[in-house]
Parts: sequence; C-alpha cells; structure tokens
Amino acid sequence: MATKSANVTARVQPEIKRQAEAVLDKLGLPVSVLIDTLYRQIIMTGGVPYSLTVPKLPTRDSLTDEQFHAMMEKGYNQAQSGEGLPVDEAFSKIREGI
Repeated sequence: MATKSANVTARVQPEIKRQAEAVLDKLGLPVSVLIDTLYRQIIMTGGVPYSLTVPKLPTRDSLTDEQFHAMMEKGYNQAQSGEGLPVDEAFSKIREGI
C-alpha cells in the first residue's frame, strides 16, 4: 500500500465543518478517509460522483390546488399552535443558511 503523504487544505464555514464532522463521527469515519474515498470515486467515474444541481423549490405554479391548500393548512395550523417564529428570527435563520 502506498504511503499517504499529500495534504489537502480547504476553507469551509466553521458551522458547516462542525455539523459534517459530527455526522462523520457518528459513522466512525475520519475526514481523511472520506476525502480519500471521494478522490477515488472522482478517478473511477471521471467526474464528481453525485449530482450538482440546484434543488427545485416548489412554486405555486408547480403545485396542484390540493398540494397548495395542504401546504397552507399546515402553515396555518403551525401558526395557530405557536410553532411559528417572529419574523426577525425567521429571517435571521434564513441568513444563517446562506
């Protein structure tokens, strides 16, 4: 087996790193093994081994009336039961994900 002697350096957001490493820790998978596996898959597939697409978010035009009404009812019920967030807090959470 070849000796591993090359380093990989990447800059990521601290919270993204923390969350990903927590998942890997639960799986018992060191980051170095994950990166090595990813590189091997890139070599074997000749590209990135997963889809890099922007997820399609549902719009009113893409929903049936039944789907739209179910979504609105769910939101209304959450608001009535106090599961909602103040608007400032909601936008703060949105900004964290950007």
